[in-house]
Amino acid sequence: MSTLTEKSKGSHVGRIWVIARHAFTQLVRMKVFYFLAVFAVIAIASNFFDLPQHEGPESVGINVLRSIKSWSLGTMTLFSVVMSIVATALLLPKDVEDRTLYTILAKPVPRLDYLAGKLLGVLLLVLVSLALMDVLMTAVLQIRASIVLAQQLEMAHALSWQQDAIDSVRMETAANGPSWSLQGAVFAVFLRASIMASLALLISTFSTSTLFTTIVSFLVYFIGHFQADARDAFLQHGQAGQGAAGRFFTLLLSLVFPDFQNFNVIDAVIEGQSMPLLILGKLTLIGLYYAFFYTIASWFIFAKKEF
Repeated sequence: MSTLTEKSKGSHVGRIWVIARHAFTQLVRMKVFYFLAVFAVIAIASNFFDLPQHEGPESVGINVLRSIKSWSLGTMTLFSVVMSIVATALLLPKDVEDRTLYTILAKPVPRLDYLAGKLLGVLLLVLVSLALMDVLMTAVLQIRASIVLAQQLEMAHALSWQQDAIDSVRMETAANGPSWSLQGAVFAVFLRASIMASLALLISTFSTSTLFTTIVSFLVYFIGHFQADARDAFLQHGQAGQGAAGRFFTLLLSLVFPDFQNFNVIDAVIEGQSMPLLILGKLTLIGLYYAFFYTIASWFIFAKKEF
């Protein structure tokens, strides 16, 4: 941490970046994440060996590509959410146990810089992991799309299809192959993981148990997938939800707890649809809002703790 000592009197950005690099290195050394990384790579790479069978490209060609995207993005989501929660839940207790926290705060380093650096370190690890999996997924998808297109064109020429039908096949195959919308979906996965990392950071500031932080974070994650349905049911069928007070309560709830149904646009990308930049921008703003909100809330709690 000698570098941190030199940076302690520098800019906030410099301090945050040094702490983030230390957190990133610290997390990489934890072997539990090696297992998760291997699991993610195997889950994505297994799609490459599941070559099209003899059912015919007219029945399995496009479905194979959609299956690759579905399994890959699902694996990325599971991996990134688990990593962001567990990694964040481990950082603060480990710094207290190793007494690293006392050394850092004695520099002195502002507590907001410390929290922001730790969160950035987790997000760097998640980002690098997703980027590697994205490269693998794109490569596998490109190879499989070439195989599917070749089989479809072979069948089309054998059956003397019209040129319009052949062009339609090309367009549909291209839409289900690698695309910028698919990269947007991967970025949406990262945004969702960022929200969970910042939430876990908030919980870890008042929790003394890593297990408690992890369990509560996962509970909030699952609740976030049903928040919109519960809100609609409350407003439509509950008498309390008919008035201004009910609407204000649901609005306040949505400002504190994320609604992960907003990220269901990933399903449309899997089906070959494009992701509008407006939607991606909306998801980015949502991710930034919750990351900022939870980090500031963490600072208010962390600032009152005595070490």
